[in-house]
Amino acid sequence: MENLNQNIESHYLKEKLYEDIINRLKEQNIPLDNVKRSDIAGTDEFHVRGAAVSRELASSINLNGLNVLDVGCGLGGPCRMLADEYNCYTTGIDLSNEFIRTANKLSELVKLNDKTTFVQGNATELPFDNNTFDVVWTQHVQMNIPDKKKFYSEINRVLKTGGHFLYYDILKKGKGEINYPTPWASTASLSFLFKAEEMDTILKELGLTKEQSINQSQAGIDFFDALVDRLKEFGPPKMGLNVLMGETTKPKLMNLLSHLKTGDLELQSGVYKK
Repeated sequence: MENLNQNIESHYLKEKLYEDIINRLKEQNIPLDNVKRSDIAGTDEFHVRGAAVSRELASSINLNGLNVLDVGCGLGGPCRMLADEYNCYTTGIDLSNEFIRTANKLSELVKLNDKTTFVQGNATELPFDNNTFDVVWTQHVQMNIPDKKKFYSEINRVLKTGGHFLYYDILKKGKGEINYPTPWASTASLSFLFKAEEMDTILKELGLTKEQSINQSQAGIDFFDALVDRLKEFGPPKMGLNVLMGETTKPKLMNLLSHLKTGDLELQSGVYKK
């Protein structure tokens, strides 16, 4: 498992990520003492449809003022959005040291470090007490985790009774083989896809009740099609997912788009209550 975690961290690793973001802000003549969340949103929301789908997920329950944990927080964009727009106190945890270092620095940059906390850690061994959070939130994370029961058991453990689990995920749907690389895995050895029905079974066994699930696949396809058109016309954006994936951005995104279109993969969001 330790080797797997190291390989996953290596897959996502981009050295000096924060410094790269700063340089890109300078290239756009954005004053570093007045950086807004919107200036970095193209990069710090590492999931299909970015900030737009995070807002959709946030609107699915009344989040105002709640204590939220983001499992697999990446660069912390959703945590900052929830802190800024919903007055939440947010904690993010991620396996990647570089993501956590960058997340903390970006929160300082946009002056939200008083309401956001980021820690490096393992999603299957959360370093928090039982019944700590009003909401646990996760987006595009479980694909890298083989032990689904442990992952969701830990989420359930740290969630308060009456609290909500919010997710937005990439799930297996058809029987076709998945072509790699994808945004979450360079090879099949890093990918542990499962189906929505399997997730639902695990969560219900833990005592969680499903309140809603939404098929997000077509919205994701539309997003990618529009992105491809923009790339053809304008080239790579100054602040986009290419900051994280570099020259591998196109093959990773095209493989994901292809599998969404064939129905081998699906995007789904949803809400469960403890």
